[in-house]
Amino acid sequence: MLWPSMSCLPSLKEKTMKKTILITGATDGIGRATALALAKMGHAVILHGRNAKKLDDLKVEIGANASLVQADMADLSQVAKMAQDLVAAYDGIDVVINNAGVFKTSSPRLADGSDVRFVVNTFAPALLSHLLLPAIPMDGRLVHLSSAAQASIDLNAMVGKRQLQDMEAYAQSKLALTMWSQDFASKHCGGPVSVAVNPGSLLATKMVREGFGTLGNDLSIGVNILIRAALSDEFASASGRYFDNDSGQFAAPHSDAANAEIVSSVVAIVDAHLKV
Repeated sequence: MLWPSMSCLPSLKEKTMKKTILITGATDGIGRATALALAKMGHAVILHGRNAKKLDDLKVEIGANASLVQADMADLSQVAKMAQDLVAAYDGIDVVINNAGVFKTSSPRLADGSDVRFVVNTFAPALLSHLLLPAIPMDGRLVHLSSAAQASIDLNAMVGKRQLQDMEAYAQSKLALTMWSQDFASKHCGGPVSVAVNPGSLLATKMVREGFGTLGNDLSIGVNILIRAALSDEFASASGRYFDNDSGQFAAPHSDAANAEIVSSVVAIVDAHLKV
């Protein structure tokens, strides 16, 4: 049964306690806009990005509520080091918003043959979430950016044995992350909450401009649902669920996510990348 539509946005009264929130890919697009909105609400935001200047500029704009971490999500050793540094630096990280992602790129294959979309969109957020668990309270949240674009996963492509077209790789990598979030929730029944969220199709981001040649839809559509997923009581018992912001409700992801055998095969590949 699908959950009812949730059109109300979280108010400041709903969650007044200051949270510490990590946002990956925070220097552009929906990540940047979400970071600005959360900081304005009084939360402490940890901003992740690859570009040091963009990070510094964003910190200047936000001010004291922001701290910075730099890593290339296409390099899992950097992701692991970032996670280790964060666990050492913070007593607690209440929310992780796994926003960083790749769609079109001139270099889709990494040196080891891996598709960068699976590495950045699936393996990196799973690894980061896994390694940050010591710092995340049981009532904390992992918010993984999924997509309305989901497609059956080619396991050979997932392990770098076959090259995919841009949209194929993107859609498969997003379904793989959605499956991993679902599996994580089943193994961590006491928390933290792990949810996959399609923030909205064709939002006004750099990824959409470069990938589809359109300005895109109002970015606030995505920002609002990510804030709800991070803070509102509506998501407190939603671990393992997928929220489709195009329809404005929790929904079933791609049908493969209901196939235990397929999910097990996909999760095994993702989990193999948690041993960096």
